[in-house]
Amino acid sequence: MTPAQRRVLLVAILASFVSFLDGTVVNVALPAIADELAGGALGGLALQQWVVDAYLITLGSLILVAGSLSDVHGRRRVMWWGLVGFAVTSVLCALAPTGVVLVIARGLQGVAGALLVPSSLAMIISTFSGAAQAKAIGTWTAWTGTAMIAGPLLGGVLVDTLSWRWVFGINLLPVAVTLWILRGLEEGDTATGRRIDVRGAVLAAVGLAGPVFALIEHGRFGWASPVVWVPLVVGIAALVAFLGWERRAPDPMLPLSLFSVRNFAAGNVATAAIYGALAFGGFAVTLFVQQVAGYSATLAGLALLPVTLLMLFLSSRFGALAGRYGPRLFMTVGPLIAGCGYLLMLTTTAEARYFTQLLPGILLFGLGLAITVAPLTAAILGSIPAADAGIGSAVNNAVSRIAGLVVIACAGIVIGPVLDVAGFHRALIVTAALLVAGGLVSWVGIRNEQVVAAGVADAPAT
Repeated sequence: MTPAQRRVLLVAILASFVSFLDGTVVNVALPAIADELAGGALGGLALQQWVVDAYLITLGSLILVAGSLSDVHGRRRVMWWGLVGFAVTSVLCALAPTGVVLVIARGLQGVAGALLVPSSLAMIISTFSGAAQAKAIGTWTAWTGTAMIAGPLLGGVLVDTLSWRWVFGINLLPVAVTLWILRGLEEGDTATGRRIDVRGAVLAAVGLAGPVFALIEHGRFGWASPVVWVPLVVGIAALVAFLGWERRAPDPMLPLSLFSVRNFAAGNVATAAIYGALAFGGFAVTLFVQQVAGYSATLAGLALLPVTLLMLFLSSRFGALAGRYGPRLFMTVGPLIAGCGYLLMLTTTAEARYFTQLLPGILLFGLGLAITVAPLTAAILGSIPAADAGIGSAVNNAVSRIAGLVVIACAGIVIGPVLDVAGFHRALIVTAALLVAGGLVSWVGIRNEQVVAAGVADAPAT
């Protein structure tokens, strides 16, 4: 890599690290948040779900617009605004006096987070090519994936030693460092003649928020209550209207033509299953070991540390291998191995003995995840033109966040009103099923359209 390429990769990693870290660091703080802020309008499992999903609703619905913004106004400029906004909203979350205020602040934080990831990946796609691009994506995946899994560890230490409010303060240092490094990057090319799809953004946000509200609040109000079914109906109608509008919009935020590319379409279906499993599994394990097994927040975070280490040391290697041999095999085998890891944890009892009941499954899950994520990202983004890198990465990230949003909203249906051993086992089975589905979709849908022969030149796959 040239010095300029290293700088781009470092900025992309740091900016995405902030967004991914915040998406997971809060998990171990959920019991403490519920204990302190449960006296208001929200409480219990509903408050815990909303703290996670408020962030994912705005992130998932606006990340597509952010992809267009990065293409139209420049990736460096959009990233700068995202970083500044993320720092401000992190402070708002840390100071929230009630559960409702925290949920609102988390929603605003998701708006800022939506500006970061598409710009980061688009920078990599426009700076690297061929085998170097696959390896760079693998390195990006390793470090950002590490943030997703290491978040619970950092959050646990802060919750046990200081307060849950500090889990939002850890964003400020990486944001400051990224802003400083970002100053030395050129703005790069921007797309001319493109417009921002405001109507599509509004329809997408309403379409996501309505069903998620119904899924989370049906336990309190019941499906027959207008408080539940009205948002559900409005949300579904908005989603239908969104798809209709995107078909005829002059410059849609979700270009449906991208899904005519086989690897892009199949890869995003696999993404929905795999990242839905990743979000739901981490949510269930983290809550179970604290609320049922009695782990401290720090120990709950340490429980998933092996996954972090496997991701860190293996993701870039599998990214490079996928660049040489094609992604299909890795995207098939990886999720199947990860799913077996969750099934291994079905021996877990209320005591949650770590070394005999949890660790074997966690190690197997971590290996499968490390095999999967870099080839998955490379297959999707490598299948579309570089000019569409911003919107392409935005679509893929939106799919992953929306998948996590929906499965966590369904937590009450799968787990039940109170988390116990039986509910935890149901969550493990659902997580494993999603991972297996992602592997099967990859086997059927992904094609090795282009591999690198002997690491020298691109050649058609056989």
